[in-house]
Amino acid sequence: MQRPLDNQHIIEIKPLPSPREVRTKLPITDQAAALVVETRKAIQNILHGHDRERLLVIVGPCSIHDPNAAYEYAAKLKPVADALRDRFLIVMRTYFEKPRTTLGWKGLINDPHLDGTCDIATGMELARTILLTINQSSMPCATELLDPFSPQYVADLISWSVIGARTTESQTHRELASGVSMPVGFKNGTEGSLEVAVNAMTSARAPHHFIGINTEGQISSIRTTGNPDRHIVLRGGGGKTNYTAEHVAKAEAAVASEGIARSIMIDCSHDNSGKDPKRQGLVARDVIKQFREGRQSIIGIMLESNLNPGKQSWKQGVTLAHGVSITDACLGWDETEALLSELADSITAKTA
Repeated sequence: MQRPLDNQHIIEIKPLPSPREVRTKLPITDQAAALVVETRKAIQNILHGHDRERLLVIVGPCSIHDPNAAYEYAAKLKPVADALRDRFLIVMRTYFEKPRTTLGWKGLINDPHLDGTCDIATGMELARTILLTINQSSMPCATELLDPFSPQYVADLISWSVIGARTTESQTHRELASGVSMPVGFKNGTEGSLEVAVNAMTSARAPHHFIGINTEGQISSIRTTGNPDRHIVLRGGGGKTNYTAEHVAKAEAAVASEGIARSIMIDCSHDNSGKDPKRQGLVARDVIKQFREGRQSIIGIMLESNLNPGKQSWKQGVTLAHGVSITDACLGWDETEALLSELADSITAKTA
């Protein structure tokens, strides 16, 4: 008898609903669609220098694991975004997929019940439901593009996206970024390499041809035009920071040939904060100071923030505290609100 050649380590192959089925079940509303179009255009205006007065601020939980906590956070963020809109364009972090260095919870899409059952079909619908609800509340959303098929399910509800440090060097993710309809940031590598992010920007600008899925879920040949709306995200690496004026100037020079007026975003978390959420404020203040002093290449900042500060370990069967991250440690809401107001005031001081 011939020995099986395929699927020797596969337990189950379970078909998922197609993107069209999920989008039909959970259709985007006119209000949400208008918000996405408006926010993408506003980000493009900042990115390409048509709006030089404002900064883009991506702020919110490291990852979403509790829909109710996400809605509560969005409700708190909305009035702050409205009050500071002349200085900041604020977009909420709504991250549903988490890359892991080794093992761990891989995000709400992968394991929505937080019990290891990995009910991806439910996770995809839940992610879309959360995005619909938050956009419907007039709060635009940002996410990390991790799985190359997920955007077909949720990309119409995303105003800004990022390719993470672990995947910036991936050809698959550069090709994906070349075809998505929103602006994309590329993080420098986990060890701090700027070159991989620069190369990713160049690659995503060009047309690509690759294997993907269409809205029916069929394996398809995808051809893209290339994405003109790209920038770098400095997040530190290898235990070192890269947010200072020297690092920003170096990054600015590295992508000068891309022809993007404001091409540098700073992630105030990760190695830039030494993974201490309280240090995010120090990083953000330094970045705002650089912007005030004329470093116009800075497009904005990223902050990890939740309803309550810190993080908690998820264990099956253990009740989780409300509004506390189960991935990276975050700032609490009160500290976040105060920091955003302080940063906005310091920008105003530039022309006072």
